[in-house]
Amino acid sequence: MQGCLYKRQRQSAGLGTRLNHFLVELGDVLRGLTPERRRARYGDVDFDWDYRVDTTEANVSLLTQLRGVFAGSQYQPADPGLFAESMASLPIEFPSYVFIDAGSGKGRALLMACQYPFRRVIGIEVVPELHAIAQRNLSQRASELRVCENAESRLGDAVDFSWPPEPTVLFLFNPFPEWVLEAMTGRLGDSLRQHPRKVWVIYHNPALEHVLAQSGFLKRLSGSPHAAIYANEVQK
Repeated sequence: MQGCLYKRQRQSAGLGTRLNHFLVELGDVLRGLTPERRRARYGDVDFDWDYRVDTTEANVSLLTQLRGVFAGSQYQPADPGLFAESMASLPIEFPSYVFIDAGSGKGRALLMACQYPFRRVIGIEVVPELHAIAQRNLSQRASELRVCENAESRLGDAVDFSWPPEPTVLFLFNPFPEWVLEAMTGRLGDSLRQHPRKVWVIYHNPALEHVLAQSGFLKRLSGSPHAAIYANEVQK
């Protein structure tokens, strides 16, 4: 019943809002076809060279980019330096937590999370092509990344995700339009009421930070224009 409710809420977002979001995202894809922008996209390949994986934005096909636009957002890989800073700021015992990346794309954040002793690592991705690449990256990842062995990418909508009743670190790289983020956050709040536990949210490129601030259960603990960290008040 709750899943149906949030689907209706997501569908109720104004047509004008949805159309404007779609046009902005589509325009960005088209601008990315210029030679200058295509060259600039190869600035994120160092991670792939170091670990012999495929997480770059540069070689995402136009068709996959368009699928991402229709799904709500385009793929961008997480920045390793900023990710490490965020992890270092968490006062947690990693083996007690599950790491979840909502909108995990090719799985770069999943691979980086595997460098920490999380209980398990889970990615949620709605675009089939990106999910398939993430699966390959996780199965072929270099031994340097194998601190956490229990890692997987799941194909599906983050709004429909069944949150595990474990302490959680949720990673977001501005993956959704506002109405999807609101619905997903609402579902997370429902899960926390049913199974109280500690949740940390790491939000990179926090363009829709107000959604978390207005959630009613998350409090901003630190942040910058590039990343914000939220948590609930349950001490677990």
